Amino acid sequence: MSTSLTCTSLSFAWPDGTPVFDGLDTAFGPGRTGLVGVNGSGKSTLLKLLAGELAPADGTVKVTGEVGHLPQNVTLDTALRVDEALGIADRRAALHAIEAGDVAEEHFETVGDDWDVEERALVTLGELGLGHIGLDRTVGEVSGGESVLLRLAALLLRRPDVLLLDEPTNNLDLYARRRLYAAVAAWPGVLVVVSHDRELLDLVDQIADLRSGEITWYGGNFSAYEEALAVEQEAAERMVRVAEADLRKQKRELADAQVKLARRKRYGQKMWDSKREPKIVMGARKRAAQESAGKHRIMHEEKLAEARERLDEAVEAVRDDDEIRVDLPYTAVPPGRQVLTLENLEMTHGARVEGTLDLRGPERIALVGRNGSGKTTLLRTVAGELTAVAGEARAHVPLRFLPQRLDVLDDERTVAENVARFAPGVTNNRIRARLARFLFRGARADQRAGTLSGGERFRAALAALMLAEPAPQLLLLDEPTNNLDMASVRQLTSALESYEGALLVASHDLPFLESIGITRWLLLEEGELKEIAPEEVGHPAWFQRCT
Repeated sequence: MSTSLTCTSLSFAWPDGTPVFDGLDTAFGPGRTGLVGVNGSGKSTLLKLLAGELAPADGTVKVTGEVGHLPQNVTLDTALRVDEALGIADRRAALHAIEAGDVAEEHFETVGDDWDVEERALVTLGELGLGHIGLDRTVGEVSGGESVLLRLAALLLRRPDVLLLDEPTNNLDLYARRRLYAAVAAWPGVLVVVSHDRELLDLVDQIADLRSGEITWYGGNFSAYEEALAVEQEAAERMVRVAEADLRKQKRELADAQVKLARRKRYGQKMWDSKREPKIVMGARKRAAQESAGKHRIMHEEKLAEARERLDEAVEAVRDDDEIRVDLPYTAVPPGRQVLTLENLEMTHGARVEGTLDLRGPERIALVGRNGSGKTTLLRTVAGELTAVAGEARAHVPLRFLPQRLDVLDDERTVAENVARFAPGVTNNRIRARLARFLFRGARADQRAGTLSGGERFRAALAALMLAEPAPQLLLLDEPTNNLDMASVRQLTSALESYEGALLVASHDLPFLESIGITRWLLLEEGELKEIAPEEVGHPAWFQRCT
């Protein structure tokens, strides 16, 4: 029997009663599937249900084969040795005991048929770029990105039939991502991956689009899905126009019918008043006219109701792809104006900038480099959150820093109150008008920050910084696309397209960096900040040099 995952009448709700799935029927077969959907649609919840980590309220999940699950937030005990994290410590110890001459039966039972477990582990680590860490070091000695790959290596060594990956490229640098892409491309069984990483999603065989608790399937990778979706949306918008025209027609016909019926009623009343016909004949005519008028009215009202229903269905099929609209003239920086100067800068953990590096005008600068190379440290030093060990980071314009943790928001305050903290002199009406452009309209501006979804929280934090007084002419962003769904990434891109100041963005997401029009590339490598040519970015030799 081929490996598969089947959901039958699957239902699940959170403890507070909020439904996530209600009677979901779907199946994942052999091949690579990209599971996409907006933040909060239930993608991670579905993976946990498939992995057996959550129990459905109703329905079943049937799995043929073993399941391996890489969750979004990987935490490993830092005291574990690498072989323990890989789950091979017992077999490895038994193998070493046998090789040392200890022929106790329990050692052979522990090893089983897995005599090459150590070699396979080292090969797997090497394929993921972790060959340098060995099996005897502790997890605490590896970086955060390496710990994600270490957890993936443990899954690969188990050789599960089904592999579930939840945002696996979050916090991975460009080089680690390439290793993960290769592992996904070579996966022979069933694979379901939740990701906002476009390059990863372009490696899959089909897309499962989770929306309103239901899954719609699209053949091909993410690029093919976007093309199919564009065609669907064009047809859906056309149907809205047709339904709107039909609704207007039905309203006109109902109005015309009501005018005709009113004329007939007046004529009948006139005949009754003039008594031109016998009373019994006029009474019969009046009853017949009333019945006819009632039927006529009901018929037109039914047609109008059907037209409204068709319009509602057509509107429902059109996705809400609202874009953030930003008009911030005071953020503009004249070309050539000095924005930031880094001079013989030495930071904590040893990263440095030799000589003088100037950022000028409305430049859009990407800051790239391996995990742990010092990108966040550099941004925090420029923002004034960290003190330089030596040298200077000097900003010549107002700046704002958006960290990965989005901790610029006070969870107990509303969205509007959080923005007001950054712009104390601005009236409440003006703040709300501005927030509407960030898709916080009406009551949404009164939501407490602590209740926002990941994508909403990001928009609120971005609004707080971009609407701040004085207007920021330099924005520092640290991994801004982490944990954002595709719609939120598009919203961020549209917001940054409207922003007229300078940008310094640390990110491993090359498609995103290219989409926002990066003009310069800075690489933090071996503790030193270097400028690289655009044509070098993404070149295999670049990755080879840095892995």
